[in-house]
Amino acid sequence: MDSWFLPTIVALFLYGLWGWFPKIASYYLDAKSAWVWEVLGFAAASLVVFLILGLKPTYHARGSLFAALTGVAGALGTLFFFIAISRYKASAVTTITALYPVIVVILSFLILKEAISLKQGVGILLAFASIYFLSY
Repeated sequence: MDSWFLPTIVALFLYGLWGWFPKIASYYLDAKSAWVWEVLGFAAASLVVFLILGLKPTYHARGSLFAALTGVAGALGTLFFFIAISRYKASAVTTITALYPVIVVILSFLILKEAISLKQGVGILLAFASIYFLSY
């Protein structure tokens, strides 16, 4: 088994739980309170990894900046995810937000100058169509 496969499958299941747990939380908490608890859970998991690294994560100015921006985008994205899932069906909200790779492809095309094939372009258009169909 390739070294990337097992972590990928674990991430798949954890992201599945990440998309499902908020709906259950929204039965008991308002979106902002649920988000605060999610952030505390993230902080606890981060502390464990920080301790495993011996309190010595590597540092690079640009890499650390983009890693921190990843945290900001993830935290705020999760806040809006909690708001959305508390107001609508988990199946629709989770599926629509799971289309985030489309944003990655578009940004990679515009900023990193990565090519988009015709097949990928059609996939992007179908992803936008799915947002429309899942919204109603």
